[in-house]
Amino acid sequence: MNALLAALEPLFAPAATVWGAPVTWLELVAFVLAIAMVILNIRVNPLGWPLAITSSLLYFALFWSHRLYGDASLQLFFATVCLWGWWQWLRGTDAAGAALRVRRLTPSGRWIVLAVFAVAWPATGLFLRSYTDTDVPWWDAFPTAASVIGQWLLGRKYVENWAVWIIVNVVSVTLFAYKGLLLTVLLYAVFVAMSVFGWRAWARLAVAR
Repeated sequence: MNALLAALEPLFAPAATVWGAPVTWLELVAFVLAIAMVILNIRVNPLGWPLAITSSLLYFALFWSHRLYGDASLQLFFATVCLWGWWQWLRGTDAAGAALRVRRLTPSGRWIVLAVFAVAWPATGLFLRSYTDTDVPWWDAFPTAASVIGQWLLGRKYVENWAVWIIVNVVSVTLFAYKGLLLTVLLYAVFVAMSVFGWRAWARLAVAR
């Protein structure tokens, strides 16, 4: 890990100052790619997935350097699952064998999602508290666990993925502000608004189909 951070060291040079705090080139590039990714996701454009992979790898390095190990590990998960999501959007099928389309979870599906989160959040928090030196294990665990669920819902084109991202992004704004990652705070604040827009756009698509 130290070798990876050393290789990326030039990208940790300050590129600008936001509200008195330095913003690195790494954070700036990851910011731009993440915004483009969400725009493409809202438009149900599969080109968003390769941007997501690149952005996730950059954020992995950024979060790890700030001891946000849950969110850092989540980025590696994202990079891997994005390959799966990309394939799902290009070749995936639903239970009837038809090409994936934007749709809603069933009521039982929503309960299953809530149950999975109810187990995943405390389990992730306990792991981070026990095996890492993070100073925010439970708050780091919350977006980590919820994002895993949100990513699966996005890959399977469920409208409810946007509701999950709204919650994740609101919590993340507070977490990253505490860590002093101010450009990333701005990014996740923008994500909140974009997630609301995405939810409305996908809801219209689900009704239309």
